[in-house]
Amino acid sequence: MSSGTPELAWSKSSYSGSQGDSCVEVAIAEQAVHVRDSKDVRRPAFTMGREGWGRFVRFAAER
Repeated sequence: MSSGTPELAWSKSSYSGSQGDSCVEVAIAEQAVHVRDSKDVRRPAFTMGREGWGRFVRFAAER
């Protein structure tokens, strides 16, 4: 990337189906966590701080 921004390494849950067309992908960066829809990766990702992501994951794990 010419802007000096490092490329994000996107990953999806091992619970995602083998087709890979209905997944949420996550990229964890130093200061933020980025979330995107695997069906439309050209759309902007939802970005939140790492602390907020941790709270979300803990909440989801309790459900």
